[in-house]
Amino acid sequence: RSSSLIGRHFRPSTLRCAPQKKNTPVALLSRRSQSSLCSTVDETTDTGYGAGQITVLEGLDPVRKRPGMYIGSTGPDGLHHLVWEVVDNCVDEALAGHASLITTTINPDGSVTVVDDGRGIPTDLHPTTGVSALETVLTVLHAGGKFDNDTGGGGYKVSGGLHGVGISVV
Repeated sequence: RSSSLIGRHFRPSTLRCAPQKKNTPVALLSRRSQSSLCSTVDETTDTGYGAGQITVLEGLDPVRKRPGMYIGSTGPDGLHHLVWEVVDNCVDEALAGHASLITTTINPDGSVTVVDDGRGIPTDLHPTTGVSALETVLTVLHAGGKFDNDTGGGGYKVSGGLHGVGISVV
């Protein structure tokens, strides 16, 4: 069914959404959002907009292009978020029983230094990326030791992190 949509462009007004099953993404939207989302198609338009205009960002490019998406703001609140990302990693290390001291210092130049007495980030070669684990977690989004907690494969049983972008965003 969706293959018939390839190469077509849509403009608001003529197509109405069919009733949605409970808990589907469209069904969870408010009625106002549903109507603006679902009242969509007309025939193909010649706008010069096609698959070639879709940008795929890789590596840390999404962070560089839209940092606010990852830290909430590029102002003081975003700076605080960055500091908390690093502090959270220290807290995770302490909760895992590998650190007993965390110090956070605001330096005279306005930078922030966060130090713990934990294990640090591993520096051995990462089997998937072929570079050190340190370089991997600092340069690859969604890379970290906190994902396989349920299977025992991760480095942490408890973690404050949500999505593995923290330290690479910092």
